[in-house]
Formats: sequence, structure tokens, C-alpha cells
Amino acid sequence: MATITRFENLEIWQEARRLAKEIHILCVETELKNDFGLKNQVKNSSGSVMDNIAEGFERDGNMEFRQFLSISKGSAGEVRSQLYRIFDSGYITEEVFEILKADYLKLSGKISNFITYLNKRDFKGNKFQ
Repeated sequence: MATITRFENLEIWQEARRLAKEIHILCVETELKNDFGLKNQVKNSSGSVMDNIAEGFERDGNMEFRQFLSISKGSAGEVRSQLYRIFDSGYITEEVFEILKADYLKLSGKISNFITYLNKRDFKGNKFQ
């Protein structure tokens, strides 16, 4: 794997950003915009996925990075749960629900695979050099 020096270059961060944008679009273009509690919750959760990837990367420690990736994966699960609530409330179609649910499942898998990769590395992080 090539050395990545910026979190913006991580595929998982790029995908989390794309999905956060999709959630934002839902929040402004559907009736979800009037459900302030659910809207804010799903926007915050989707943002948390990308933000925790970035924060963990910037801490320069492998163990901390893995912990933040785990938090990010948890936030992706939280978004999936909220998507059920959004769908059940009639704010999105089944097609949109299934696409977003599948995208978040795929992202969770990629985050999990990256955690597994990091678990196999001896590198502890720049802060320990």
C-alpha cells in the first residue's frame, strides 16, 4: 500500500464525504427538512463518519487511528438505522433507501477491512518515532 500523507487521499474518507453530501441533499430536497430532530441527527451522524476518519488519521498513532475508524464505522451504522426511520416516515422512496443503505454497508465493510489491515501492521505511527 502506498504511503498516504493526507486523510483526503483515503478512499474511505472520500466515500464518506460523498455519502454525507447525499444525506445533505435529502435534508434540503425532501420533507425531511421539516423534521428538525431527525434531519439534524442524520446530518450529524453522516458527518461524523468522515470527521472521525480525518481526526484519527491526524492523531499520527496507529492505535488511535484504529479507534477512530471504529467510531466512524459505528456512525455509519447509526446512519443506516436513521435511514430506516427516514424511509418509514415516508421521506424517501424504497429505491433511494436501498441505494443509500447499500452504500453505507459497503463503506462499513471498507472501514472494517482497513482496520484489519492496520491491525496487521507493525507501524505504530509517526508520534512514536
